[in-house]
Order: sequence, then C-alpha cells, then structure tokens
Amino acid sequence: MNSEVRKSVTVLTSSTIAFVICFMIWMVFAVLGLPIKQQLHLNETEFGLLTAMPVLSGSLIRVPLGIWADRFGGRIVFFLLMLVCVPAVWLLEYAHTYSQFLWIALWLGLVGGSFSVGTPYVAKWFRKERQGLAMGIFGAGNAGAALNKFLAPVLITAYGWQAVPRVYAVILLVITLLFWFFSYPEPKLANAKQPSLKAQLLLMKNAQVLKYSQLYSVVFGGYVGISLWMVSYYVGEYHFSLTQAALLAACFSLPGGVLRAFGGWLSDKYGAYKVTWAVMWVCWIAFFLLSYPQTQMSIRTVSGHLDMHIGLNATVFTILLFVVGVALAIGKASVFKFISDEFPEDMGTVSGVVGLAGGLGGFLLPIMFGVLVDWTGVRSSSFMLMFGTVCISLIWMHFSLKNQKHQ
Repeated sequence: MNSEVRKSVTVLTSSTIAFVICFMIWMVFAVLGLPIKQQLHLNETEFGLLTAMPVLSGSLIRVPLGIWADRFGGRIVFFLLMLVCVPAVWLLEYAHTYSQFLWIALWLGLVGGSFSVGTPYVAKWFRKERQGLAMGIFGAGNAGAALNKFLAPVLITAYGWQAVPRVYAVILLVITLLFWFFSYPEPKLANAKQPSLKAQLLLMKNAQVLKYSQLYSVVFGGYVGISLWMVSYYVGEYHFSLTQAALLAACFSLPGGVLRAFGGWLSDKYGAYKVTWAVMWVCWIAFFLLSYPQTQMSIRTVSGHLDMHIGLNATVFTILLFVVGVALAIGKASVFKFISDEFPEDMGTVSGVVGLAGGLGGFLLPIMFGVLVDWTGVRSSSFMLMFGTVCISLIWMHFSLKNQKHQ
C-alpha cells in the first residue's frame, strides 16, 4: 500500500468515526428528550421542538462550513467544529428550564454541520469513480443515531439522564483529538483554483443545486425526523419501556446509517437517477402502509354486527420501518453522487446548501409530527405527512429530472 492510498484510508476511517460521534450527539434528544419531557411536563409539540433544535443550528451552519471547507481545508474546520461543541454537551447537564435546554441544544447542534465539511474532505482523497463509495462510507456515520439509541438508555437507566451529557462530552473530546492526530491536510491539485466567495454564493441559486436540495430534504430530512420521533412513537403507540423502544427504533436508524455505503456503490454502478427513483417508490409504498391508523370497525351483516380491528402490530411496523431505513440510506448516497458528478470543484459549498435543505427538513418534521399528534390525536399522522412529501418528490422527479435518466 503506497503512501497516498494509506493516507486516504486513514482519512476515511478517522473522518467516519468522528462523524459517527457527531451524529450520535446531534440525535441525543431522541432518547434524552423523553426523561426531560417528563421532568418539564412538555406536550408533543414542545417535545418536537426540543428534539429539533440541534437539527436547526446544525443545518444553518452547513453552508458557511461548506464554504470554509473549500477555502481553508476540511481537516482544520472539522477539528475546530468538534472542539467548539464539547462545552455545550457538558453544560447540558446543568440546564433546568425549557428555555435553557433549547439554547444549549442550539449550541451543541452545530456539530451536525460536520457532514458538509467531512464529505468534500473525504471525496478529495479518492478518484471520481470511487467517490460515491467513499462518501457513502463516510455518510454511514449516520449510524451514530443508532449508537445513541443503544448507549443513552443504558446510561439513563443506570445513572439518570444527567450522566448522558457527561459521558458524551468526554467521548467527543477524545474523538476530536484522535481525529486531529490521524488525519492529513487534503491533497492540493495542481490545477485547483481557489474559488471566490461570490462564485460560491452564486451556487445557491443554481437550478440543479435546488433540485438536489429538494430530494435531500426528503431522504435525509425524513431520516433525521423519523430517528428523532420513533422512540417516543414506540412508547406512546405500543407502550414499550424506554430501553425497548430505543432498541426497536434502532432497527430504523442503524440500516439508515450503515447502508449508505451500499447506496454509494449502487450509485457508482447504476447511476444516481435510477437509484434515487427506485428509493422514492419504495418509500411511497412503505409510508402508505405505515400511515394507516389503528382502526376499530363495526360492520352490519345479515347475521348481526361484525367487529374488526385494522392496524399494524409492533412487528409489522418495525419491519416496514426497517425497509424505509434501508431505502433512505441508499437515497442519501445517491443524491450526493449527483453532486460529486456535477460539482467536483465546489463540493463543500454545494454539499453545504443541499445539507442545509436536508437538515431543515429534519428540523421541521419533528415539530410538525408533534403538532399533528396534538391536533388529530392520531400518531400515524406523522407517516401521512411523509407519504405526502414522497408523492411530491415523485411528481417532481418525473417532470424535472427525466432528462437525466439516460445520462
């Protein structure tokens, strides 16, 4: 193994591990939010806002982080970002009011912007025909959402919810230092030109960038929103304990993260358009089935009334959720394959813009889920909303991306 290959493997490994921890912390309120909800007596909408606050700041910071990564290098930006977020994670233990939790959540949520830094940083170490797989492996760091669901319930059960911020802060600090010592400045291409800030900002108006932003708001925003909501969903709908609910919710988060590398390989082999199109159809069918609420029916027959119950039990629900997790993992990779193919010199900026759209989708969805539950009283209304968003995406792809089908 020559020096450059060894460096590329080391960079990919260290960056992916760092991103796993960043994503674990970004999704912390998916589990930690439940004891806080009980302690502060929050309704579903307030709970949704709490879980979504880190997603908001992590999304908004993605564009400037992507620009800085293109201009100053992904390694230094990634390192400083993680370092800045360590105090926020630690301070979470000392919050007592709802407003304090919201403000600290905004601060620690900045760590979610690491994706728009790590993606171009990793991609620059690989040839174009390998970038889809490399970005997919890095993006598999989304599995940090599942790691949070395994680790946080254990800490909460054994030591109380205050132990989670302490342990997570120490983990983040250690990983930050290890990342710095096991990574390298990205290679400088001989023909590479420093992009101007004006040129980078103009990319935000590019029609193709806007198209990919819409798709990513569904595949990544849906993944984030559902990951944040599913532990609460299992507790409320099926009456599982926190530990059981988190374990079942990981059946969505884990494949939704680790299989992103498989999505990158598929996108390299079959093209981003075909893979994304298939993903949307799988999600359309699954969300339709998940949308159906628990229904008790009484049918008048010739021999009297026939009582029927229609609804998904926890087993069928979890299987469908697993299928959605696999589909979204593949879709997240295929959308970024579009970007690496069309914007190789501006991946930091474009991934920041597209990541912003996906993150904002992940921010809005838990709030909208909570509003819908408070308004309708039907928990599966969250999947009705997701079904609607996929319908829009399929229609949009048919009319706006049809010309890319034969590329």
